[in-house]
Amino acid sequence: MCGIAGYFYLSGKHVEDSSSILRMLQLQKHRGPDDSGVRAFHIRYARSQEISAIETVSLSERFDGVIGFNRLSILDLSKNGHQPMCSTDGMVILAFNGEIYNAFEFKDELIADGVRLKSTSDTEIVLNLYLKYGFDGMVKRLNGMFALVIVDLRESKIFITRDRFGIKPIYLYRHNNFFAFSSELKSFFALKEFKVEMNTPLLDEYLLFRSTLNNTLLKHVTPLEPGTYTIYCTDKGFSTVRYFEINDYQRNADYGITLQVSKENFKSTFRACVERQMLSDVKLGCQLSGGIDSSLVTWMAKKCMTDDLLESVSIIFEDKRFSEEIYINQVASRNGIKAHKFLLDGSSYMDAFKDAAWHYEAPLNHPNTLGIYLLSKRSKEYVTVLLSGEGADEVFGGYERFASLSHPFALRTMMSGLKRNRQNPLYFLMNYNDPAYRAVMASAFITPYMSKVLRPEFTMESGIEKRRALYNNLSGSLFDRQVKYEMKTYLPDLLIRQDTMSMAHSIENRVPFLDNLLVDHAFTIPEKHLLGQQSSVIETKYLLKVLIADIFGEEFSFRKKMGFGIPLRSFLSDQKFKVWLYDEILPGIRQRGLFDDKPVVEWVKNLNSISGMEIESLWIALSFEVWMQQFQIL
Repeated sequence: MCGIAGYFYLSGKHVEDSSSILRMLQLQKHRGPDDSGVRAFHIRYARSQEISAIETVSLSERFDGVIGFNRLSILDLSKNGHQPMCSTDGMVILAFNGEIYNAFEFKDELIADGVRLKSTSDTEIVLNLYLKYGFDGMVKRLNGMFALVIVDLRESKIFITRDRFGIKPIYLYRHNNFFAFSSELKSFFALKEFKVEMNTPLLDEYLLFRSTLNNTLLKHVTPLEPGTYTIYCTDKGFSTVRYFEINDYQRNADYGITLQVSKENFKSTFRACVERQMLSDVKLGCQLSGGIDSSLVTWMAKKCMTDDLLESVSIIFEDKRFSEEIYINQVASRNGIKAHKFLLDGSSYMDAFKDAAWHYEAPLNHPNTLGIYLLSKRSKEYVTVLLSGEGADEVFGGYERFASLSHPFALRTMMSGLKRNRQNPLYFLMNYNDPAYRAVMASAFITPYMSKVLRPEFTMESGIEKRRALYNNLSGSLFDRQVKYEMKTYLPDLLIRQDTMSMAHSIENRVPFLDNLLVDHAFTIPEKHLLGQQSSVIETKYLLKVLIADIFGEEFSFRKKMGFGIPLRSFLSDQKFKVWLYDEILPGIRQRGLFDDKPVVEWVKNLNSISGMEIESLWIALSFEVWMQQFQIL
């Protein structure tokens, strides 16, 4: 995987030297330690020049933009894959981060057109697809994970895009006739034109969901929305095009399809997708948690291998309530996999906190983010590419909330909601009849009441209005609308977590469950095969569980879902951690005044007795303060 950075003066101002782009690249060097490249360009005068990626140089020629690249070599380890890559006439510049799994399906077609390919990299394929089909025709043909920038000097245009589901990041900064783009927003801090400003109006949404929909907590900095591309044209300015629309998915009617047929069809498609994503010129392994999704990926990856011994990497805990080591061992032993297991304890958790916050570039969304950070750090000793099970819960309806939303007025579901909202049950009951409210709040981490405890200025409408509007524009059954909602809201932040924590250690993370063809196939599966009945219980992600039960048994498959839990209460109680909380974190929260520090102090004092909701609220305040300290945000 790689890193892109660049900027452009909309006013026609000229780039004086390469110092800013080199600083941008240095801040994300971990994304691509194998090679770097820099190219200056003038979009109006149609010229460009490669310049040093090592030393600062003055630019005597007049250039209004510059683009840089850090490369992690995965396909074609030679210099032939150097980026930014140019067309033979030097008029089209491409910076590409990602992997295109169907790239070489176009090779014969391009050769027949007279294209002379110089490398075995997918980057060169992408460049030639653009030259043949244009941007829209090119991007709609790509099956993979990617973020890319094309500067077309022939047309005086800049194109920036991102894959359908947001697997790879790209951030945009636009302010005062200055435009910058980067794989990591921390690179913007290298620019003298970048002004650090807190996006305070988004705090209400952040408190509920630990994320902001298609936005960041910094003013004028936005992630490019998945499935879209932005165009800058010198005579027309900026425009955005949606090339992928999730509402185009309409689940097929049942037509009497049996569970067995669904299972065999899924297995065939899944195998093709995993096999396609195993293409690599460096060592590849599996991120194995012991859960259903990563176990399926690991099992299928092993089936697709011929000679090499597959290796897996896992995090385990001393506290057996959180450790799935028994299931990790079961998957490894049955498939002849060499398993590497790394212990995560309170001390190592605290040591990694600051570094993880720096790489995540936002308040850490989940306590287990640090687990992925440490897992990636240790994994680098063994592999460079990891397959993971991310995306299965969203695409195939794996969260418990899918079962609850299909029967929202069941007594058990209602009582659970009332218990969670016991401080304000009337508000909960007044809104519960609205499907949009139920869907949106199903993925909230804390309640409106607790949000107001943390921040008295909190307002509910501000927190959910964008998400409610998004949900109301989705099509299909309640189940399908929830799938689409989760894919557009919850999933992108999990993917950013995977990207930032793995790329912090130059590890490429691939997600076979989000292969275009597998997601397409998912919407052909009857809903009843995804929400199925097992021993009088509604099982989510039922088809996947039935499949893995065939392999590892029903006890393995139909156990209670653990996710990737962290013994957070125990870690926060670690003496080293508590000293840090009292010496640095609590004084920072008090001084900053964004949150009410009084309840936070009480939660820290009473860690062993506070509720799960209070632990969640404490995490929000803690991770927010660490992020603000790391990036020196006032």
